Amino acid sequence: MKEYSREYPLFSLCGLNCGLCPNFEENTSAEAAFKCPGCGGAAFYQKHPTCAIVSCALRHGGVQYCNLCNEYPCARYNTREPYDSFITYRHVRQDFAKAKGAGFAAYKVDLEEKMRLLQTLLQNYNDGRRKSFFCTAVNLLQPEELKTVLKELAQQTKPESTLKEKATFATSLLNQAGEKSGVDLKLRKKK
Repeated sequence: MKEYSREYPLFSLCGLNCGLCPNFEENTSAEAAFKCPGCGGAAFYQKHPTCAIVSCALRHGGVQYCNLCNEYPCARYNTREPYDSFITYRHVRQDFAKAKGAGFAAYKVDLEEKMRLLQTLLQNYNDGRRKSFFCTAVNLLQPEELKTVLKELAQQTKPESTLKEKATFATSLLNQAGEKSGVDLKLRKKK
């Protein structure tokens, strides 16, 4: 596969929200060896030298997003991905539909808002063990649900609370929001 770059690496060619992935490189430089620059970001080729989706897109005229391909939805999208990796695959088709319907500029605004909400969770409520959970929750919940959780956290968290207590409370509120919406906030891992 030849080197691949994209103007906006935070929303991937295949529909993942790279900016909400726990391996996205902007989250911390301390773990740079394990970080990903997002789809087609700087040094993407070194992290993912054999991305099958990039190869497919190049064969199909270099589409910017799979849902813009003449063959979308192909077999990859007609079959639900049964497992997640570092990031959830559950909303890929839904996110593509939203991006196509509202336009990618509007989707970019929504994604960047979710990234800001995620950063608030990570900076104020992550005890070092919740990053993946917070990334999954922000991927799967709607921005208004996340704002409600953050508002409640700000109102009910005591200044003397430990980071572990804050993290536990944040996790509880996010799980409640997920239950209310019928969304399971766990990554689907292979057993």
